[in-house]
Amino acid sequence: MINYKIITSAVLLLLLSFVVEAQNDTLKYEVGFTGVASTGAYAPFWLQSANYGQISASPNSANVNVGFSKDFNKKSAIFDIGFKADILLQTYDNKTKAYFHEVYLKARLSVLDLIVGAHEEHLGTQDSSLSCGGFLFSKNARPMPKITLGIEYFTPVPFTKGYLEVKGAVTHGWFTDNIGGTNILLHHKYIYFRAGGSLPFHFQYGVDHVAQWGGNVPGLGQQPSSLSDYLRIVMGSSGGSSALKMDQTNALGNHILSQSMKVEYRICDFIISGYWQNISEDSPKFMTNTMNKPDGLWGISIRSNRFPIITGLVYEYLNSTDQSGPFHDKDGIVYGGNDGYFDNSVYKNGWSYFSRTIGTPFISSPVYNKNGDLVTANNRVQVHHLGVEGDVCGYRYKALCSLSKNYGRYWVPYPEMIRNTSLLLEVKKQFPKLSNIELGCSVGADIGKLYGNSVGCMVSLRKIGILFKQ
Repeated sequence: MINYKIITSAVLLLLLSFVVEAQNDTLKYEVGFTGVASTGAYAPFWLQSANYGQISASPNSANVNVGFSKDFNKKSAIFDIGFKADILLQTYDNKTKAYFHEVYLKARLSVLDLIVGAHEEHLGTQDSSLSCGGFLFSKNARPMPKITLGIEYFTPVPFTKGYLEVKGAVTHGWFTDNIGGTNILLHHKYIYFRAGGSLPFHFQYGVDHVAQWGGNVPGLGQQPSSLSDYLRIVMGSSGGSSALKMDQTNALGNHILSQSMKVEYRICDFIISGYWQNISEDSPKFMTNTMNKPDGLWGISIRSNRFPIITGLVYEYLNSTDQSGPFHDKDGIVYGGNDGYFDNSVYKNGWSYFSRTIGTPFISSPVYNKNGDLVTANNRVQVHHLGVEGDVCGYRYKALCSLSKNYGRYWVPYPEMIRNTSLLLEVKKQFPKLSNIELGCSVGADIGKLYGNSVGCMVSLRKIGILFKQ
């Protein structure tokens, strides 16, 4: 398989060559500073759980980032290229490290997109700004290096007059954190359909399939990673003779399937959306017939520009307590339950990257394990989440409130259910007379025993400008 280090080196070399050519395009730069100070053992949940892993869980930290980028010129172009390189200098717990938070190249040929490198993504049907995070993908973990080929945005299906649209892609990625094993690979493919076109009512349905596979796992050795094994991963088939016995009986690798539905209605100046997401580790079934149907993310989003003081309002309910029942097998009978979301017996790091869950952050990240354990200690949760945002006299604000009940795991439950409240108030403002600098201030708080009581403040300074313009 292709090594991610070769891909990263190629991306950097091509970026340098494109920068020279980009003088005929719009080349942007960005510099920023972020500082966090808080009480307690950890920074408040919402200060650090929706920033793509850029903010440390440590109560006190500081970041400096410098980057440059070029986006596609216009959607109608038959061929176009874009790129970004953003270096993050991060300091916390008397440690300082620097890494490329985002570094990627992208190219578009008609409706096809190719993206190579690590980049922030919004995957799923949830609200992009106010959501507590999608079930399978959220903004909790840092971007992973990937190669993605597909249709990135909804595109009309020929001969449907725009009333049916499709998007989808296939991704190959690398878990470069080397936690729970080395050279572990990612497979992700998805396809989404949207019906409605110019009508005020839209319906959307999509499927995401992800799998961890390959790599060298402590105590278990090198896992199958040949081309034929890749085809088994793509199809969700059982492993061959070189696979572990459990992977010969079940599917090769660690697989998770997610299905999403969304309805959207436009009336006057309002867009009202309702969405439902689930995940499954059992045999594929339509989301209304799965064994773990009580589990999922349900959300309602209302957006409008008619009243600037409130431009967005979101309510979500998340449940992951069912997991197809408490027993996978008992007394010789296989029930198929105890799914242990984001856990895996082979890949101890599970569905996480740099110790942060890739999916909903309410399934607690391993970064919170004080004993250094890699397991997901709390994957049975119920969450009520409310978000609101708007603009008051040029000050953009966002407020989040999340109430959660936490039960631990089926095999290792908490002695008693733990309630936790996480709060956030974020305010940002652009200052055109100060070189268009953006200043931000966020106040967050956690109340409860899950992460401990804490109050914190995050200040940010950001400047985006143009280096070259056609």
